[in-house]
Amino acid sequence: MLKIYGTSMSRANRALWAAEELGLKFEHIPTAIGANGSRKPDYLKINPNGHVPAIDDDGTIVWESMAINLYLAEKYGKAPMWPAKVEDHGHAYQWSFWGMTEVEPHLIAVFLNRVMLPKEQRSEQAVSNALEALKAPFRVLDDHLKSRAYLLGADFTIADLNVASVMMLASMVGVDLSGVPAAKAWLDKCLGRPALQKSRSYK
Repeated sequence: MLKIYGTSMSRANRALWAAEELGLKFEHIPTAIGANGSRKPDYLKINPNGHVPAIDDDGTIVWESMAINLYLAEKYGKAPMWPAKVEDHGHAYQWSFWGMTEVEPHLIAVFLNRVMLPKEQRSEQAVSNALEALKAPFRVLDDHLKSRAYLLGADFTIADLNVASVMMLASMVGVDLSGVPAAKAWLDKCLGRPALQKSRSYK
């Protein structure tokens, strides 16, 4: 049986959401971040980086959240969740990696400086720089979604799940999306999916 290590309060939520969307039977193994979880010797045998999530799919171990989701979608998904055309596989990879490289680092900078760091260590300048850096990728996303319901067309796919799992941090840290209404409407649709709500119950 598929095992998913992590907590819904981490990037493991992406894998849990994907598994729920795909209707998979799986065992959730709660794994905290740090010395009491992801740094324990037994877990380091699964992911030597000491991060969550990781999966064990009947002996196939995969770590890195985007790799996990693309693996699960390709192995278990059917169209439209995993696109039928190879060309759209490329688009799914493209958008997934775009979310990780163009958007997530800046959202994490906002998250750290608005939520996580002790108040005396927070930097409003870092927040301002991150918000400025987000303007360009947010415009790219908004422009793309003005003419289609989802990233690859009419249907929700693994590409939408992966990018929305990054973008959901924006709403958590109070990033204003009113200037990109198409992207905001798309994100609201994605975050309203029942599978995501269910995935959040895995602590």
